[in-house]
Parts: sequence; structure tokens; C-alpha cells
Amino acid sequence: MRVHIVNPSHFSFGTGLITTRWLYVLAAATPAKWGDPILTDEILEPFDPDTLEPGDVVGIGIHTGNALVGYALGLKARERGAWVIYGGIHATLYPDEAHERGGAHAVVKGDGDIAWGMAIEDCDRGAPERVYEGGQVAAGKFRPARWDLLKKDRHLWASVQTVRGCPKHCSFCSVWRTDGQEPRQRGVDPVIEEIVELRRMGFRFIALADDNFYPVTLNDLKMADRREDKTNYNELKQLRDERFELMEQMAKLPDDLVFFTQITMEAAEDEEFLAAMKRAHIMGALVGVESVTPEGLKDVYKDFNLAGEELVERLKLFKKNGVHILASFIFGLPSDRPSTFVATADLAKRADITFAQFMTLTPFPGTLDFDQWERENAESMPTVDGIPYSRHWLIPQSKRPKLLTEHPAMSSEEIRQRTLSVWYDFYSLKASWQRSNVVKSLKSRIAFVLISKLYPQMFANTGLATDSARVSRSTDLARMLLRALQRFFSAPPMPGLRVPN
Repeated sequence: MRVHIVNPSHFSFGTGLITTRWLYVLAAATPAKWGDPILTDEILEPFDPDTLEPGDVVGIGIHTGNALVGYALGLKARERGAWVIYGGIHATLYPDEAHERGGAHAVVKGDGDIAWGMAIEDCDRGAPERVYEGGQVAAGKFRPARWDLLKKDRHLWASVQTVRGCPKHCSFCSVWRTDGQEPRQRGVDPVIEEIVELRRMGFRFIALADDNFYPVTLNDLKMADRREDKTNYNELKQLRDERFELMEQMAKLPDDLVFFTQITMEAAEDEEFLAAMKRAHIMGALVGVESVTPEGLKDVYKDFNLAGEELVERLKLFKKNGVHILASFIFGLPSDRPSTFVATADLAKRADITFAQFMTLTPFPGTLDFDQWERENAESMPTVDGIPYSRHWLIPQSKRPKLLTEHPAMSSEEIRQRTLSVWYDFYSLKASWQRSNVVKSLKSRIAFVLISKLYPQMFANTGLATDSARVSRSTDLARMLLRALQRFFSAPPMPGLRVPN
């Protein structure tokens, strides 16, 4: 029996932007007696079902965006006589769907660090359970990734996870409902050991693949300190202290390392935390701005963010403290109007944001937005070939609507066109070259511009394009840019690097 683990994808680029870490975590969770699992990341290359033999086990990890292609792969695997096990956030939310449409023998819900190995063993004895409740495992039981199985020179960035879960409750996000609102932080030592292993291999750019690297805000501490019972305050203080301990150790690592993470806007007011990030070589962060208007922030339950000029000044604080921002905006909120697109584009420039992404409102399963949308439109939901928009992931890619929800003031096509216009304006060659002054050498500035051209090809055109030909052109261009960028991001291996004391 051989064990296969597959990350399905509609598009294969040959080179990946960031390592798909969960593949290598499940590889570590695979019982050793079955040998090294065979890993396939379809972002790099398609999986070949013809390599399967009866009795093999195939683990397929799906999120909502790749569920349909994942189901097709599972059906082919089952036809070949393989055991089919699904996992991932979408399978956690819809285990029955994986059985009905994907040929599943079993589904692992929640974390796979422990349950994945149990499912394999049960397949071997011919009696897998229909559903395995992986739950939310304690941080001490997180599996370190099997980076020894990583194909060389196929990714620009490596990835390490330091925490799962997020205490926020944004309406468009499912993380706090699936990974929990209680941050589960890994110990400092295993994180540092994993980073050192990756730098030894030649990675100097590493994404900290966390739900929220800043799980405890200054306001959280302030509110907890007001209570007579200091239990919660002490717990939060310990979490915060552990963050600083991790960053202190990261600061001892080679100076050529560059880290990128994900944090909330509130971190900008925490100068002590930002200073620690800078010392730890954390030079960039994804920050969910979402909307530039107070009305938009209320739409997404994120009114802890700022708007207008206060937002501009807050965003500038990140760069002032050495942390460059990838700001994420959402268009198509109920309160949005044509002027919102202009205001967003203008604010992104005035706030001196290094990178940005402009997404359209998409109700994803597991979110409050999805629950409300499905509930309020149960009787009038549009369909494609009998499939309701509320199951948009089951609609074939060529027929899938680019925008799903009706807007009170704008058509879907107007929102799509205005969104693309903001993408193209922000990532124009002139604007990208001007922003590239954040790095000094000519080589680095060229790499910056190439990344700036790559980003909209992978995340704007492939998601918002009107026809398959345009998607194909964007995929081809992204593939070419990724290959060109590989040499800019690679670094000489450091096999003798030691874990700092």
C-alpha cells in the first residue's frame, strides 16, 4: 500500500509562490511503517491517477475554491481501487458532500495531525470510519513539516506556522469558526528549528502561515486588566510574552532572512510589538483593511478598524516601523458605491502601501456572510444548470459566475470592471517602479516589479476574468514570471547553520 497526498488545483504554474505547508505536515503525520508518502501539489504539476494501484490511500485536501477539481480527482482515484480520504476546511464544513460528490471513503474534519494517521490505519484493515473528528489539537501536538520531501527549486517562499486560531469574528472569515478563537501557539523551539532547517536548504524568504500573528492586542490586555479576576489577563499576558520570546529568537537568525505574516490593523498602535517584528526580520504583513469607509467596516463586523484619514495615518505607522504592508480590500459591500472604488485607490496610494489586493465580496461557507446570504435568499437563489449560487463551488469553472451577490446600487459587471480597474491602476508599471524604492539594489527593484506584475495575474485575472482565453493567458504569464523570479529569491544553502542558543 502506498500513501498519496494531493493538493488539487485548477491551474498548474510549474513553480509555486509559497510552499503548501499542510502537505508536509500530513506527511509527518503518516505512520512511518508506510514509508514516505507521495506528495503532489497541483499548483506545480497535475496529479496522474494512472499511477494509483488498488489498495493505495489518497488524501485530498480541499478548500472551497478547489473542491470541485478535488472531487473529480477523488472519483478517479476510487475508480482505480484506491481508498479516498478528504480533509481541509471545506471537507470539515461539508463532509457529506465529499462522500456524495467526491467518492470519499472517509473524511477528516478539523486538524489532521492525529486523525490522518488513524484513517490510514483503518483503510489498511478495510474498515475506515465515515468521519474522523480531528478537532482542534493542542499546540504541543502540532506536527512539524517533513521538509525533506520538498522538491528543490520549485518555490519562491517557504512557510512555517506559529499559531492556529484567531480571536476576531469578522463576518467574511471562517477561521475563527473552524480553527477556533482561542489562539494555539506552538512552542518557540520547534518553530525556530523548522526555520533553521529551511534556511539550511536555501530558503531565505519564509511566510509565517498563521491565522493571526498578533493574537493579543493592547486593548485586549487593558480590558482584561480592569476585571477583578486576573485569570484572563494572565493568560493573555503569557500569550503576548511568548510572541516576544519567539521574535527574540528569530532576531538571532541570519540577517538575510525575510519573513512575511498576517496581522490585524491594531498592531500599528503597538510600537513595542512592531519594533520586535523588525528585529525578528518580519518585514511584511498582510493586513485586512477591508473597507475605507465606516459603513463598509460595519458591513463586515470590523468596526475595530479605522477609516478615512485616520486609516491613512495608521497604515503609515507600519512602514515607519519597518513593516511593509500587503493591504487587503473588499469591494461589493452593501454600502459600496462607485465613489468607493476611487476612494480606495486614492487611499492606497496616500497611505504608501507596498502591496495591495482588491477582492470582491464572496460569501464562503463557514462565514456569517454566507449564513445570512443563504438564509435570506433561500427561495430566490439563482441557479446554473440546477446548481444554486449558494453552492457556487459545484458550478464548473467555465460557467461559474464571477460575482455572486446582488448589490443594491451597482450591477455585478460594474463591480467587476471597477475592481479590475483598481488592480490595474495600482499595479501599473509606473506605479510599481515608484513603490520599488523600498529596496535599494537594481536587482531587488526588478524583482519587486516582477512580483507586482505577477500578483494581479494570479489573484485578479484568474478570478475575475470574463473568459477562459483570458484566464489561460494570465496563467501562462504567471508561469513565466514565477520562473523568472525563482533565481531572485533563491539563496545559497547554509547546511552548517545552528539553532541559536
